[in-house]
Amino acid sequence: MEGWLKMNTLFQWLALGAFVMMMIGVGLFTIRRTRTTSDFFLGGRKIGPWISAFAYGTTYFSAVIFVGYAGTLGFQYGLPVLWIAIGNTLIGSLLAWLVLARKTRSMTVRLNVITMPEFLEKRYDSKVFKIVGALVIFIFMVPYSGSVYTGLSFLFVNVLGIGYNQALCFMALLTAIYLTLGGYSAISLSSFIQGLIMLVGVALMVAYTLTHPSIGGFGNLLIGLKKVDPELIKVFPANGASLLWLVILTSLGVWGLPQMIQKFYAIRNEKVITTATVVGTIFCLVIAGAAYFIGSTSSMFSQEIIKQNPEAFSGDAVAAMNLAEARTVLGKAMNNNSYANTALIPQILKMALPHPLLILLLLLVLSASMSTLSSVVLVSSSAIVVDLIQGYFLPNLSRRWSVFLMRVLCLFFVGISLITALYGAKWPYLVALMSFSWGTISGAFLAPYLYGLFWKGVTKAGAWAGFFSGLGFSVITFLCYMLHPELQPFIKDIAPMVGSISMLLPLVVVPVVSWLTPKFSKEHLDWVFGVEKVHESVSLVSKKAKERKVAVG
Repeated sequence: MEGWLKMNTLFQWLALGAFVMMMIGVGLFTIRRTRTTSDFFLGGRKIGPWISAFAYGTTYFSAVIFVGYAGTLGFQYGLPVLWIAIGNTLIGSLLAWLVLARKTRSMTVRLNVITMPEFLEKRYDSKVFKIVGALVIFIFMVPYSGSVYTGLSFLFVNVLGIGYNQALCFMALLTAIYLTLGGYSAISLSSFIQGLIMLVGVALMVAYTLTHPSIGGFGNLLIGLKKVDPELIKVFPANGASLLWLVILTSLGVWGLPQMIQKFYAIRNEKVITTATVVGTIFCLVIAGAAYFIGSTSSMFSQEIIKQNPEAFSGDAVAAMNLAEARTVLGKAMNNNSYANTALIPQILKMALPHPLLILLLLLVLSASMSTLSSVVLVSSSAIVVDLIQGYFLPNLSRRWSVFLMRVLCLFFVGISLITALYGAKWPYLVALMSFSWGTISGAFLAPYLYGLFWKGVTKAGAWAGFFSGLGFSVITFLCYMLHPELQPFIKDIAPMVGSISMLLPLVVVPVVSWLTPKFSKEHLDWVFGVEKVHESVSLVSKKAKERKVAVG
């Protein structure tokens, strides 16, 4: 038995080593394609449909969904948590591609911009907009990145048994190496490989979880959850309002996240968007559906989890308790942090999956997190190099130096995120802070970006009002709760609602303020929307038609 465990551990480390070498190989392969800032940040706008779709999906889902959100929310809501997966698929992927991709690609090419702050500068004729936007991205991406590192490191601890700090440092080093080598080309190519791993991994996870003796098939799952609490299988549960906020936050939120919108900038041409839309939506449905479905089964494993972790439950760990009582005990332990909610899904999968397949689980979440982390790091670094240094302080910076600075800033951001994760591991509000960061960034950018794409009537004052209403509501609410100790325990509960309101509020503020404030000149709007080019083309066609008519006459 001891020899088998040693062989299995050796196999896990070899598989992990092969994955690491593959990621580094991708970085080395793509390094020769990154000669300019556009190459490093957008892959030269040459990304095809399948890779674009996988890059979008793998950036969408990280260790936070597999280790944190899916387990915690699945335990809380049961099967109704699948509404989040449906929202992610229909709003976060399908509608995002249908509504945003084509217009974003064409307008950013026409305006010759490669970042969100650059787009806002050109669209609203405001260099200050670019500077402030860049700072917001860099500052609020740090806790988001830190929470991804934290969730992934807990999985390393549970599967491989290595220390939390060692896992963090390993992840940071791997991200830094392959990202700084190849930039967005490395992210895109590796995302395709990682996406394939994720699809195989979630299929096996669902199959083994459903057939575990604690569940015994989908029919028994429904019966068991109903016995524990009938709300766990209702289509519209009593606590549906809080679930709705989560659907809005995780689905509509991606419309304003720079690391997600970047995927539309980098598409090769508009012809590939249809294929990318279909592939991306299917990928999203499979990954989100599987993650939240596994989370919804977590109540069925309550007794086993308590038996395996008696130190976390003190006198409450009674072997004879029924499943409903066990779920109550486990819920209390997660609320008071004596049992980490990030350990829930890893422990369930550790029980359900054969030991050799645990490495596939690790690689699955590692794949999801690598793409997310890389995209976040790249977008944050570009905010400083492209939008601040090149765009304001050193406009004549050479291509060689700009790419060098991008690599340096990538390393710097990885370092800051690592420190955040190291010191925030035991802070109970780190995942809540991730929700606030998500809501803050999307709240600041969603309305100015969305209206800026489609509506000529949005004004500079309207865009600024939308930006600061979303940003301000999220930041002020978070500070109010943090400065009052009696309110701090409720931060995790109100984070999804606050993030959602931060995104929805600017959608109302922007048009109201725009109707009351001075409009942009016709010349500026014609330039932004390319109207003058249409007029020129029509005039040219008309001129040629007249010339042909004269010639015939």
